[in-house]
Amino acid sequence: MSCLATNDWICGEYLRTRSQELTDATLQHVGITVVSVLIGLVVAVPLALIARARPRFAGPVLGLTTVLYTVPSLAMFSLLLPLFGLSAALVVTGLVLYSLTILVRNTLAGLQAVPAEAREAARGMGYGPARLLWEVELPLALPALMAGIRMATVSTIALTTVGSIVGRGGLGNLIEDALPSFFKAQVLTASVLCVLLAVVADLLLLGLQRLLTPWTRIRVAGGAG
Repeated sequence: MSCLATNDWICGEYLRTRSQELTDATLQHVGITVVSVLIGLVVAVPLALIARARPRFAGPVLGLTTVLYTVPSLAMFSLLLPLFGLSAALVVTGLVLYSLTILVRNTLAGLQAVPAEAREAARGMGYGPARLLWEVELPLALPALMAGIRMATVSTIALTTVGSIVGRGGLGNLIEDALPSFFKAQVLTASVLCVLLAVVADLLLLGLQRLLTPWTRIRVAGGAG
């Protein structure tokens, strides 16, 4: 009997016959994750800049983003449902709100860690606020910012599966469809692919972080020497 008929956990026949379905679900999962993290980053950086420039806003901003993260995903999607309906925008918006907890906190920490001497030296060379931010502060804040992006990405990959409740959960859709009949091969394959996506995304972002921040490797090598 085939492994599909015997409902085995590991089934090569399932991979062969459902390869297109697996590919489509994986691409949807990646697409939702990338869009959510990018939008989260676009929102998080200005919030971190406001919190840094106006310290009295730091507490409320961090507190609000933390509270948002504690809202259960089902409750979050229910609250957003009247605004977005059963669409991908519903899932993306929820994931963006969840990512802000990590992204705002890490961006703010990175900006606050920029040495005051570096800012003063740049101002002495005639740097205006915008040039100071783009050419001095953000590059020096990159290690903390990239660490936040890595954590937010891995977290978003996991949370994307919850989007299956509206049919926009990527690999979560396959898990949701397989649970009623306990289709073992589909549950295991989709779960493993989620884990692999998280690992691959983290490794790629780590490589990007090392590429964008070569001075951190020089500093570590110098300290080891």
